[in-house]
Amino acid sequence: MRLTPEHEQLSRTVERVIADEINPYVDEWEKAGIFPAHELFPKLGKAGLLGITKPVEYGGLGLDFSYAAAAAEAYGTCRCGGVPMAIGVHTDMATPALARFGSDELKAELLPPTIAGEVVWCLGVSEVGAGSDVASTKTVARKDGGDYVINGGKMWTTSGTQADYMCLLANTSEGAPHKNKSLIVLPMKTPGVTVARKLDKLGMHSSDTAQIFFEDVRVPQRYLIGQEGMGFVYQMLQFQEERLWGAATSLRGMDIAIDETIAYTSQRVAFGKPLIDNQYLHFRLAELKTEVEALRALVYRAVDKFVGGEDATLLASMAKLKCGRLLREVADTCLQFHGGMGYMNETPISRMYRDSRLTSIGAGADEVMLSIICKYMGTLPKVRFGTELKAAE
Repeated sequence: MRLTPEHEQLSRTVERVIADEINPYVDEWEKAGIFPAHELFPKLGKAGLLGITKPVEYGGLGLDFSYAAAAAEAYGTCRCGGVPMAIGVHTDMATPALARFGSDELKAELLPPTIAGEVVWCLGVSEVGAGSDVASTKTVARKDGGDYVINGGKMWTTSGTQADYMCLLANTSEGAPHKNKSLIVLPMKTPGVTVARKLDKLGMHSSDTAQIFFEDVRVPQRYLIGQEGMGFVYQMLQFQEERLWGAATSLRGMDIAIDETIAYTSQRVAFGKPLIDNQYLHFRLAELKTEVEALRALVYRAVDKFVGGEDATLLASMAKLKCGRLLREVADTCLQFHGGMGYMNETPISRMYRDSRLTSIGAGADEVMLSIICKYMGTLPKVRFGTELKAAE
């Protein structure tokens, strides 16, 4: 992936919107445990940031995923992880399947307000007992007349308390777990949809996360995305974009953490000299900076394969795995070098420390990424190890 002037212009737009519309309010939103998505998203839509890869005929920019990755990297200048995560759910996690496989009627109805920021999307995949093991989903959507009747629930739903639509993964038939699922657009104000509770999390405080219940929820069958029974495959494709988007988003945040640690340890004097003068500190920060650049190269190469229509599963899984682990390493090291101040909530590195822990869990845990990588290496034992691997075969 080579950044063109157009990529850089898009990045500057993202940085400007963050500086004007997000960062001044992050502390307030973190304390509130939610950010006002219905106020922020129209501003993002007006700036053209919610439809980067969406078709032009519905109001999008019609650009390839490399531009979404460039925007994601620029979102790393945000002073929290929760708001960019919710934006990414809306643009590159809950709506790619709709744009790629949805009917013309469904796209004409839903994509324009999505791209304009008039509505907010969430993703309904994870359940209690079915997180990384997506095939264990228990939520059922049975046909009744012209509707689907949905029963079950979803867990850890980003933007779940304020979303207008959910991209829902549900079982629509019996049979093999990777062939009996479908993606369905679920309007969140439909009778029978209940926000059971807003979840209290370790980090990502400005992003509301909810547990959702469905009881005899009726949705027209025309809200099916693509073909019935293809939901598992569609979701695996969405995961590729989600993992690449998440890895790209981490890069600038780690750069900032390292730069701010250099600034702090340069002015913090201990034992008669600045902390940065200790060889261990400046060598360690040099190592971390090198690791970030190596991850950036891996992310860019994975994006190239994805944009080129090649199977990017291996590289995307590697980028996701490396991203989660490196985020933890950078956050932990930089917090340690801040000393007592690093442990204070008023210091940005403490927020990064909390927020970064999710990356090795969400969108497929590290262990799932390792299993996928092993499958591509040919080293996976000859046993059934994760239905996500079955879909990749």
